[in-house]
Amino acid sequence: MERVTGIGGVAIRRRSSPGTTSTSASRSTTRATSSSRRAATRTGVPFPEETAYWPAEKQSMVNFTVSDLDAMLAQLRTAGVPVEDEVEEHEFGRFGWAGDPEGNRFELWQPAQPTRG
Repeated sequence: MERVTGIGGVAIRRRSSPGTTSTSASRSTTRATSSSRRAATRTGVPFPEETAYWPAEKQSMVNFTVSDLDAMLAQLRTAGVPVEDEVEEHEFGRFGWAGDPEGNRFELWQPAQPTRG
């Protein structure tokens, strides 16, 4: 049985404040997202308020780490959990998404294995 191995981060909607442009907010979000995924640490990751990355009526989304993304997604599907078909692969790992009964989207992350050599 697959289990969550940790929390990769929490994505939080952030309102633009005076002096903060959407471009600078977007750049800081990209840096924070990339570094938090690589570091696999608990972190709050700011996203612009208008992000479409999770449902607009929700303020946050949790990223859970897993050791085998494909097995976890299969297990969730078997249990009747709504799982998105898309899986993304990046240099820092693989990502998939699902939702809970209250409509909260959550992210599953299988961190990349360090290369040796």
